[in-house]
Amino acid sequence: MINTNKKKFLEEELSNKEKSFDCSKFHILPIPLEKTVSYGKGTSRAPETIIEASNQLERNHNSPCDFGIYTHDAIDCSLNFNLIFKNIENVIFEILKKNKIPVCIGGEHSLTFGVIKGFKKKYENSNEDFGIIQFDAHADLRKTYSRNINSHATVMYKIHKENIPIFQFGVRAQSDEEIKLRDELNIYYKTIDDYRKNLNIKLPKKFPKNVYITFDSDCLDPSVMPATGTPVPNGLYYNETFLILEKLIKNRKIIGFDYVEFTPIENFHAYDYISANIVYDLMKLCLK
Repeated sequence: MINTNKKKFLEEELSNKEKSFDCSKFHILPIPLEKTVSYGKGTSRAPETIIEASNQLERNHNSPCDFGIYTHDAIDCSLNFNLIFKNIENVIFEILKKNKIPVCIGGEHSLTFGVIKGFKKKYENSNEDFGIIQFDAHADLRKTYSRNINSHATVMYKIHKENIPIFQFGVRAQSDEEIKLRDELNIYYKTIDDYRKNLNIKLPKKFPKNVYITFDSDCLDPSVMPATGTPVPNGLYYNETFLILEKLIKNRKIIGFDYVEFTPIENFHAYDYISANIVYDLMKLCLK
């Protein structure tokens, strides 16, 4: 772990008790990973930038602040992938042992594999299971990308191989290989057009009650979020995104989430603030 955070998430709104390890329900884990980005760069700066912007958010009654928000030191992402994934897994497992909710701020999407390994370690000796809701413009189901099995474009394929159920929403940029593989692997999915045709969406009946959300910033339309490595047209709008998430998590429990692939634009703070707001609104969703 390395202490690269000048500030803690929403620290100016929190009492000492509300930002302590033991008293906080939400545990922020910054993961400034940037090793395989293939287009726009800057994911390594995202966690610190989002945490800085979070201190411009407003505290309201019965908000996540009331339940406590602790910010961990950032994961050291200068190491090789195996060590990074193992360190992420260990920290996530320790957070879960304390019955806290991990909130991972990336960083490129490949980090989610390490996070899920931590959850799998927690749940492997349990009678419960969990599934993943993926909001993303890309399927990330390639077996390898640029000769790298640990790419941000392979992360969901690797997670599927861990036998974790996946529900994909918003994917609109994928290869023929990924489309074929998604059907072969029986990965659940819905498109934005599927939703907009009837405004009705829900998880499959057999999908686990416990859900982890992995939220790639490029699921949003570039008019809302251009500050991402590979923006794709015809994406989601802000309020629409959370309306869909509320429908998907009905009768489900959110056990953690990540926000990834944000690439800050220097001296353009609007997207920093939007990203901090997304993280905060996802925390609110955990309380519903």
